[in-house]
Amino acid sequence: MIHQYKLGGYNIVLDVCSGSVHLVDEAACDAIAALGSGASEEDATALLVRDHGLSEADARELLGEIDGLRKAGKLFSPDTFEPLAGELKERSAGVVKALCLHVAHTCNLNCSYCFASQGKYHGERAVMSFEVGKRALDFLIENSGSRRNLEVDFFGGEPLMNFEVVKQLVEYARSVEREAGKNFRFTLTTNGVLIDDEVIDFANREMSNVVLSLDGRKEVHDRFRVDYAGRGSWETIVPKFQKLVAARGGKNYYMRGTFTHHNPDFLEDIRAMLDLGFTELSMEPVVCAPDDPSALTREDLPVVLGQYEKLAELMAERRREGRPFTFYHYMLDLKGGPCVYKRISGCGSGTEYMAVTPWGDLYPCHQFVGEEAFRLGDVWHGVTNPEKQAEFAACNVYTRPECADCWARFYCSGGCAANAYHATGSVNGVYAYGCELFRKRMECAIMLAASEGE
Repeated sequence: MIHQYKLGGYNIVLDVCSGSVHLVDEAACDAIAALGSGASEEDATALLVRDHGLSEADARELLGEIDGLRKAGKLFSPDTFEPLAGELKERSAGVVKALCLHVAHTCNLNCSYCFASQGKYHGERAVMSFEVGKRALDFLIENSGSRRNLEVDFFGGEPLMNFEVVKQLVEYARSVEREAGKNFRFTLTTNGVLIDDEVIDFANREMSNVVLSLDGRKEVHDRFRVDYAGRGSWETIVPKFQKLVAARGGKNYYMRGTFTHHNPDFLEDIRAMLDLGFTELSMEPVVCAPDDPSALTREDLPVVLGQYEKLAELMAERRREGRPFTFYHYMLDLKGGPCVYKRISGCGSGTEYMAVTPWGDLYPCHQFVGEEAFRLGDVWHGVTNPEKQAEFAACNVYTRPECADCWARFYCSGGCAANAYHATGSVNGVYAYGCELFRKRMECAIMLAASEGE
């Protein structure tokens, strides 16, 4: 399968199954399209002579170069991955590599678009005890097989509302990792309200990454990210974020924003973050019910797609100026890229990755927490709902019929199971709106990666 498009002044040809990307001129672009549609070499030669003014000899030389790419497996390559899908999943069965620890099912902000119901996850407010968290870390070690690097995200709600337990859990992990032959990598996701010097020192010492919630422009951020008195949080958190990021040397963090129906022009929020001195950025489409006032609409779609293109143009411009910044969804390695397993199977939710509630219950990921049907078990007894886990273990890009003809399938690996479930009622469905956003992000990311250095 071939995907061709124009962006940023480039004619881009993606060979879907090999992952090869080619920047070509108009003549090569049309020739590849013709050959991909079944045209004969004679017809393609005639097209090049007629539409591009090439001599017959030059046309045949160009077609020879295209044939060379085909023979090298970089163009019109077949899909050889499908037979591996089940086998690769079986190899990793029973190995857990990451946990999302919900150390606080409570929050000091009252964001109306929060998928987690202001941190309660459709249940009661609670915080995780050290004993539950310790058992979760032991569960991870016990179920990680020979894998050395283990990942733990401190999540909420707002995890800094249970900061003492976070510190105790990190201390415990550091005390056992050497004997267990493991290396823990911690991440903290915070709204920033409780950041102080102690938090900054601790985070910079122990956290491999810190995710900071900021929606960009003050008026956009303060529309939703308010405290329980209805006051916006922008002026409180921005100076704290700036201090933390400066102390980290401007590295190993992400400013994570959410855009909604009320700000589909999210590039302006990216610009606001840049103006504040932040350069490691992410903006995510809101996750909420379709009838929620914040939900993105079909009318928003062309605006959002245009914003992604303009964002790519801004990144290319700033890169040329020596002022680059990172956008999470545009991080793409065209030379190495994800392994075959990742290209087929995705994030590993429910199998390699699980979320742990304050009570020690296990769920496939943070977006399923509170959905009782998706409770997998707990950190004491392990997985006691193997049928539900089997649904996630069976998920791959080939189990979704809608993915069969999608050029981006090996970049999203079938997409987010939680988004699919909430949109269709099945973890093997697809969130169609999200697919359109993802495809545009990948077009932009491929353009940026392929044009680097030009």
